[in-house]
Amino acid sequence: MSFSTAQFVWMNGECVIWKDANVHVSAHGLHYGSGVFEGIRCYETADGPAVFRLDEHLDRLYASAAAYCMPIPYSKEELAQAIRETISRNRFASCYVRPICFRGSLSLNVHPRNCPVEVVILAWPWDKYLGEEAAARGARITVSPWRKFDSQMMPPVAKACGQYVNSILAVQDAVERGFDEALLLNAEGNISEGSGENIFLVQNGKLVTTGEPDCILLGITRDSVLQFALDLGWQVEIRSCSLDDLMQSDEAFFTGTAVEITSISEVDGRPIGSGRRGPRTETIQKLFADATSGKNPRYREWLHPVTAVVTSAVKQR
Repeated sequence: MSFSTAQFVWMNGECVIWKDANVHVSAHGLHYGSGVFEGIRCYETADGPAVFRLDEHLDRLYASAAAYCMPIPYSKEELAQAIRETISRNRFASCYVRPICFRGSLSLNVHPRNCPVEVVILAWPWDKYLGEEAAARGARITVSPWRKFDSQMMPPVAKACGQYVNSILAVQDAVERGFDEALLLNAEGNISEGSGENIFLVQNGKLVTTGEPDCILLGITRDSVLQFALDLGWQVEIRSCSLDDLMQSDEAFFTGTAVEITSISEVDGRPIGSGRRGPRTETIQKLFADATSGKNPRYREWLHPVTAVVTSAVKQR
């Protein structure tokens, strides 16, 4: 990941030079994690850059904000345009986009009360989260000693800033022990998800994935894979999965905006299936690549073209 080519940030209705995009150290979100965000990708297509499933990402952003009683002071249409403008101003053909809404500076009471809601959109080039090599050979993962928080503690379906401390603990532990990624179990000891990914198992040709009762974030890429499977006529089952289910699977893979589609080769040193990327995973990877690049017309409606229209002036700070 590199921010070196990013020049502009959209911040509270204005376009700001990257180095000037600052917030105060007393911001409520900095101290308590009171914010929500999205991870979105823009892909290069033959018709120019296009944002993948922008509407669904914005719907989830607003749902996350509602879960935390955080009114976003812009409409979805305004943020959609701001995202396109941020990409266009930075002249990116493909990039990762991070809209974030957080409580700003007014009070450091735990209750945010009248702390203003600040809205920022960043964009920068970012390759696959676990790398191209992991996508092909498969990620080496470990079962985390940290459990995924329960829905009676925090809303797992919300993509909230403070909630990711749980993921940070898990992935730090995994990397320190030499693995690529962590797998979190829920309070019942069943599989929940990765630190930033949903998980799919392949069992006798059928796709199996965990669901909302397993304390997962309902991923946009996960939803795309479920649609692919339906269109391919594959069997799909959404249910709770044990570690035994995973270890007895023929294949397994992660899904997510950052990770895209990445196969899982082993869990704590034990191979999944052949220990290599399997045919079902490879098929899904190919479909995903064709959908995001605009090569498959069936999924063209998921792509939102980035226009070169610029509506806000650059503010010097």
